[in-house]
Amino acid sequence: MIPLPAPTAGGARPGTEELLRRLELRVTHRLDGILQGDYQGLLPGPGTEPGEARAYLPGDDVRLIDWNVTARTTEAHVRMPIADRELETWVVVDLSASLDFGTASCEKRDLALSALAAVGHLTARVGNRLGALLVQAGTTSSVPARPGRQHVRALLHRVATAPRDEGGGATDLAGALEAGVRLTRRRGLAVVISDFLGAGGWERPLRALAARHDVLAVEVLDPRELALPDVGILSLVDPETGQRLEVGTGDARLRARYAEAAAAQREVTARAVRSAGADHLVLRTDRDWLFDIVAFVEHRRRRAGTSVAR
Repeated sequence: MIPLPAPTAGGARPGTEELLRRLELRVTHRLDGILQGDYQGLLPGPGTEPGEARAYLPGDDVRLIDWNVTARTTEAHVRMPIADRELETWVVVDLSASLDFGTASCEKRDLALSALAAVGHLTARVGNRLGALLVQAGTTSSVPARPGRQHVRALLHRVATAPRDEGGGATDLAGALEAGVRLTRRRGLAVVISDFLGAGGWERPLRALAARHDVLAVEVLDPRELALPDVGILSLVDPETGQRLEVGTGDARLRARYAEAAAAQREVTARAVRSAGADHLVLRTDRDWLFDIVAFVEHRRRRAGTSVAR
């Protein structure tokens, strides 16, 4: 992981350009060519051109059933669409204050930037366009979808140098997803990068987004959000509300309740993503994010290959 340097008093981050170049090299070295023209690796747009019909298999999208072939053969058939050669990708990037946290190799904000870099460089092919919605406290800004690696680099630089919200305040992830539904008219790929903490209400717009597009939800988390260590009295501050709480971590029952509540919250998030019909990728600050992305892509490729083979 390549953590970003802390911003200076003027808001600039020393060495940002060099760190972004190193990040791009890591992404292209490990991930470039993993799709090899097949967008169904990372995800992505099944396309609009009809392909060959085949017998329906458990797990197939019922929306792909070809009713004409089904009626003629008296057996359910699906017609898999051919992937478009041009893909429009929109990324919703959560830049809330809760991402300015990390106790392992980096902050969650660094993970969000890395995930954006992976998506950007994997989809930055001839004719493909990448746009973004950047969600911060009290505001959501849009970056128009444009093609080319220069555009990807400019977007990464904008996210890397985005000012941190020192005063706190909640972000409107639900509103950003609703804006994404309005912006993305052509079927394509939508990626949501967030820790999915704080205010809820994002589940319904996520389903609306997934009804029109292929959606990948990238959840970034830190191990200390899952379990408290036994380190005595901790003074905890909610970065989005400023609320302060002192916690005695020596209490084993309290640590157990915390772990149970954290696991329940993660399960609620995972269930909401699944019910929306989106794919779910979890990146952690204490793991190799590139390894997890490669494993996710390979899992999708095997799943797609097994489905076709059957």
